[in-house]
Amino acid sequence: MADILSFVSMPANHCRMLRILPRLTFLVSLLSLLLHSSASAPHTLGAGSSLSVEDHARPFLVSPDGTFSCGFLEAGDNAFSFSVWYSDAVNKTAVWTANPDAAVNGRGSRISFRDDGGLVLTGANGTTVWKSKTSGAGLSVSLLNSGNLVISDDPSSTGGGRTLWQSFDWPVDTLVPSQRLTKDTTLVSRYFILYYDNDNVLRLRYDGPDISSIYWPNPEDGVFPNGRTSYNSSRVAVLDDAGVFLSSDNLRVVASDLGVPGVKRRLTIDPDGDVRIYSLDPSTGGWTVTWAAMAQACSVHGQCGRNAICVYRPSLSCLCAPGHEMVDRHDWRQGCKPMFSDTTNCSQAALPPEQRFKFVEVPHTDFFGYDVAYNTSVTFEHCKKLCLEMCSCAAFSYRPFEGLGKCFPKGFLYNGYTSPNFNGNIYLKVPIGFDPSARSVSARSSQGLACDPDGPEIVQGTPDTFRTSRGNDKWSYLFAFAGVLGVLDLIFIATGWWFLSSQQSIPSSLEEAGYRMVRGQFRRFTYRELKDATGNFKEELGRGGSGVVYRGVLDKGKVVAVKKLANVAGGDDEFWAEMTLIGRINHMNLVRIWGFCSQGKHKLLVYEYVENESLDRHLFGTEDRTTLPWRERYRIALGTARGLAYLHHECLEWVIHCDVKPENILLTREFDPKVADFGLAKLCKRDAGAGDGDSMRLSRMRGTAGYMAPEWALNVPINAKVDVYSYGIVLLEIVMGCRVCDQITAGGERLEMSQIAQALRQVVASGDVVPLVDGRLQGQFNPRQALQMVRVSLSCIEDRANRPTMDDVAKALTACDDEDEHPAYK
Repeated sequence: MADILSFVSMPANHCRMLRILPRLTFLVSLLSLLLHSSASAPHTLGAGSSLSVEDHARPFLVSPDGTFSCGFLEAGDNAFSFSVWYSDAVNKTAVWTANPDAAVNGRGSRISFRDDGGLVLTGANGTTVWKSKTSGAGLSVSLLNSGNLVISDDPSSTGGGRTLWQSFDWPVDTLVPSQRLTKDTTLVSRYFILYYDNDNVLRLRYDGPDISSIYWPNPEDGVFPNGRTSYNSSRVAVLDDAGVFLSSDNLRVVASDLGVPGVKRRLTIDPDGDVRIYSLDPSTGGWTVTWAAMAQACSVHGQCGRNAICVYRPSLSCLCAPGHEMVDRHDWRQGCKPMFSDTTNCSQAALPPEQRFKFVEVPHTDFFGYDVAYNTSVTFEHCKKLCLEMCSCAAFSYRPFEGLGKCFPKGFLYNGYTSPNFNGNIYLKVPIGFDPSARSVSARSSQGLACDPDGPEIVQGTPDTFRTSRGNDKWSYLFAFAGVLGVLDLIFIATGWWFLSSQQSIPSSLEEAGYRMVRGQFRRFTYRELKDATGNFKEELGRGGSGVVYRGVLDKGKVVAVKKLANVAGGDDEFWAEMTLIGRINHMNLVRIWGFCSQGKHKLLVYEYVENESLDRHLFGTEDRTTLPWRERYRIALGTARGLAYLHHECLEWVIHCDVKPENILLTREFDPKVADFGLAKLCKRDAGAGDGDSMRLSRMRGTAGYMAPEWALNVPINAKVDVYSYGIVLLEIVMGCRVCDQITAGGERLEMSQIAQALRQVVASGDVVPLVDGRLQGQFNPRQALQMVRVSLSCIEDRANRPTMDDVAKALTACDDEDEHPAYK
């Protein structure tokens, strides 16, 4: 054995490894025999086998290929569960557990495969905690390569004979590849359930102690607008080895590492109510999120309880609605209670309702469900009057639309959330003499959710929940086991080098998968298609550091913008993986991407066509253009902030723009802003391992002179604050109507940013913003909005640690939005 170890560890170049590869098969076979004979748990056991909880460092069973193990996992202080997990995972996250809600004691507990054919888990006092309910002579229990724990009556056949019981039929919160979710099974985590409804649609439901509501797919839409169908009654879903999750209701989602061979994955409903696909990183043994059902954490119902509001900034937090306080200071799910008398009580009907009640506005907030009425195309005053006169109305939601709006009187306030993207407000009904600002209650929730999939996994229990302790008497066994595994790792790495260096053809299945639609209208184009659509790239719309944009018309007459990318690092597979992420981003203030092309050296993106050109042409254009009015300027500033806030805080994966400037803010026919070129920083090669979840390194500087944050020149990891800085410059230019970098002193010298910041501080201190505003407006602007924009711009160009987030910026600008046009909202 020592000779084998020294042989494998000796230095050798790539060519030498290729010459010795014929010997590797023999070595792998030999080491596998040694592993199974001396240091590994068996994969099949007969009657009479057992494992004590005190011996939990040793697995009860290991699958034949070593992928899965089962045995005792720590579930708290001196508490254990009998579970199955991926052997290579550092934190042994359970993929199946026999006793998820009834942990056993760390002394005296035992898992036993009895002579009567039953697999039984007993507690410290010998009481049965869980059992398989199987019986018979000659049975065996096996852990298969799929992770399925089975009890069969014929141990001599491959994978067991007639299966009498299997863990795949009793999932807890996780599916592994090839495990089926059916009409008879569910995934459950706390109060959250993934299940097939009676209309054959796969759904997520919050089933709490007080209420129950469906929150995925979007309940405001029907089955078909969500891309589902209710006509297939087979009700089955499965995660395959390639990273595709398919359901009989037409749901098809793909992991961001789609097609990468050998990846170990799991699909889990987490304690926060979201369903995610995780991929195991073989280099670290940690889990990475590669798909999530909910892009916005607050879309999950039941997060904060009754009369409470879920906010995301950037981690999930709960706030009591104005005039309310927490029921239980340690549990947000208990919600909040009002600090005033019941407004749905009609006993004091002697006074008209307008003399008894008033309304408190909570901007960009809604409570989903429990509508006691629904009215469309009504005025705000009509909706307010309707709630006043309705005894059961506790609040009303109003969403303005073209002068009128939609009215939703609410009987109860559940599933509250605040988002700058929600076009509406909630108005709480309170007694007329109540002061809602007297007290405010807020606290951070006990769990957070980050857009970064490399961040920590959200798990239930203490930080030690899945940490396995080891007795001192097991060190020799563990060192031998680790040593053999290390040898196998080296051999498999060498084999991988040989496979990748040889000229292997790409399997046709992978090539075909590359041309499948990712979702909806997002698709992969051929280079010939885009060449024809653009008339051989004839009409140029614009150009920048990342490439040239051309106008194109697809077969069905759809006008698009086609961008030829320059200097894209990585191969076709990496480009495809990035596109699957960027293609899922959808926001009203972000330019939608319809597809891409990756063909050899040709890398192109297909965007929606935005008619009104970019902001710079309207802001800094020639004198023959009409001056951009103040109303449009403020709307552009606010919409851009909301789009960037979505990228930073609400998207599936953490995305920074790295090149925010007027040229990348496109305007629709109605002058609504759409941020373009987001996600392109992801297509440039990053330094591996430089990110920490909040920052990353790029292989080269990105951005445009005059808009780049100072940290670009300091060779430090980049985070979302570079976008905040760039936005601050753009915001100031919207106010001034000219480039900040073009400002000069009376002596003709270019102003430094420190001098500009000092001048802004003086403007903010004096409150006199008139000299700073674009003179072409001839005084036609809102002074309060202008001062707020200057104040926000100043905060954005401060030192990185002192800059606000884009979510904070959006909220600050929203507070001044339409203050003159809608006095009722003040």
